[in-house]
Amino acid sequence: MAEHLSAGHKPGPQKVALVTGASRGLGAALAEALGHRGYHVIAVARTVGALEELDDRLRNAGCQPATLAPMDVMESPAMMQLTAAIAKRWGGLDVWVHTAIHAAPLTPAGHVDGKDWENSFKVNATATQNLIGLLEPLLRARHGVAIIPDDPRGGQKFFGAYGASKAAQMAIASSWKAESARLGPEVLMPHPKPMPTAIRGRFFPGEDRSTLSPCTIEAEAILDEAGL
Repeated sequence: MAEHLSAGHKPGPQKVALVTGASRGLGAALAEALGHRGYHVIAVARTVGALEELDDRLRNAGCQPATLAPMDVMESPAMMQLTAAIAKRWGGLDVWVHTAIHAAPLTPAGHVDGKDWENSFKVNATATQNLIGLLEPLLRARHGVAIIPDDPRGGQKFFGAYGASKAAQMAIASSWKAESARLGPEVLMPHPKPMPTAIRGRFFPGEDRSTLSPCTIEAEAILDEAGL
């Protein structure tokens, strides 16, 4: 982490956005859109190559180089180290976008694999709760905005693990939103239109992807809704 963090810009007045789950899909699109809007992007994901490709796209578009943090959001010590580094370098966050997700294979409720169930809740619920606790002070320091997109699948056939864990994530986010109404940060839970992501391709392999909304379009709509 330190090597990648050292590649970022020096402390300054620039707006700073943290994107957890920035390697692909909506997370990558939001990271790029924030970069185009003048934010210094701190990009978190497990895939180093995808993060480097994101940074290349930002540089090629004339945006600020991103700070790359290749790590797993489930690793609490790594997230604590990242949070401390952000506090030391920038003193706070203007935006946190959280799109890191574990999408378990679709299966009947009675046949959900135990490891898939466990990982779904570790990533989608537990990691989100942990990050809220770590990042809330940084967001409050800059009157920031947290964006946690929703994808409601609770109660749908074969979506037991994903739907239940995503519903748990939204329940945590909703409580945080209510608790933060007076002191901040602002918490948004947008509902993007269906997009041609890799996860959706696994969920709906026979779907006509030409009918889906591009991630770039949905990213711009989310940031416009957030007033960023």
